[in-house]
Amino acid sequence: MSKMVFRAMKNGEIDYWYAHLLPEGFAPNEIKPREDVDRLLAEDRYEIWGLFPDDPEQGCMPAGFACLWKRLGIPLVLLDYLGVTGKLRSGGWGAWMLAKLKEQGRPLVLESEMPVADAPEQENAIRRRRIAFYERNGFVPAYEMATCGMRWQAMLAGGETYALEDIMRWHKQLYDEKRTDVQVPLGPDEVPELPYWMK
Repeated sequence: MSKMVFRAMKNGEIDYWYAHLLPEGFAPNEIKPREDVDRLLAEDRYEIWGLFPDDPEQGCMPAGFACLWKRLGIPLVLLDYLGVTGKLRSGGWGAWMLAKLKEQGRPLVLESEMPVADAPEQENAIRRRRIAFYERNGFVPAYEMATCGMRWQAMLAGGETYALEDIMRWHKQLYDEKRTDVQVPLGPDEVPELPYWMK
């Protein structure tokens, strides 16, 4: 692994992340509108961390990212997005960024897409690999939830001192009230609702 720096992104770097890195790793229905990102940043409810080459000659734009959703008065932080560019995948950088985030000492929750009964096996294999990746990096499956019209496995790291009922309540509160598609927890027979930007 070459040397990298993990730090908060600045304005032009955020533009690059949203236009190039986020669409490379996430489906359109998983990408929140840019105006929502900007509003959350302005309200100090969102952090966008970037993985940058330590040597400026290797480039000055982020090669990876981790986005954290937070809210004043709530100790829980949601790992909203995590990813690296295609050329850095399977190089250990995702695990490295997770370790850096856990070093910050904040309890983390994340949402990993669950296998779907009628989905192609190749897609479900990817979903199972992602869940296994987070488990290898210290996250524990806690409950199922819904957002963006899909069912997700909520996974926790560092929240052992809190009751699960509090974690679930905080998880829901991290989202805006207009996000009726966010269901925490989601029962086995409940159907996820589409987000407002897809209705």
